[in-house]
Amino acid sequence: MAPLPAKPTMKDRILETADRLFYLQGIRAVGVDTIAAEIGISKRTLYNHFPSKDALISAYLARRFVAPRPSDKSPVEQILGTFDSLERRFSAKDFRGCPFVNAVAELGDDRSVRKVAVAFKESRRLWFRDLLVQLGVAEADALSTQLALLVDGSIAQDLVRNDPAMARAAKDAATVLLKNAGVKIGRNTADKRAARKRKS
Repeated sequence: MAPLPAKPTMKDRILETADRLFYLQGIRAVGVDTIAAEIGISKRTLYNHFPSKDALISAYLARRFVAPRPSDKSPVEQILGTFDSLERRFSAKDFRGCPFVNAVAELGDDRSVRKVAVAFKESRRLWFRDLLVQLGVAEADALSTQLALLVDGSIAQDLVRNDPAMARAAKDAATVLLKNAGVKIGRNTADKRAARKRKS
């Protein structure tokens, strides 16, 4: 029999609640009073774990700063699969865009928030670059920036249009960029994309 999952600590509960409320309602809109009330604790208890709202915001962004999981898929499949993942995420009712962009939009004068947002965006760009290097792309640095722009652009378009197909359009653009860089797009990748289009 598998062991039961560990019960979340109070610190975990506070952070999970703050994460959900900050992301769905906005960082400025949610005060520590709201977070404490949602959990059913006092503000004093919250401050025992996070001495200020700024500390809680930093922990929230650190929690969202997750590296892509290692994959046994080919570099091309991983790159194009990013846009498939975005399309699924766009279809979720709780999608509110990139938490790092949202944080900068709300707290742009906070240097620590901007710093972590830049670090997150750069880590994603470098992930693309490393995959492109594996593919032997000569201008991997420039192309990785273009792919990162397609990701952010599709997120912005989905938020404005409420249309998950924006991720598919970005994927098509990414495919063109990869082909222009000399990357061979396998038949399996193209077939999967065509099958998805037929289903939608």
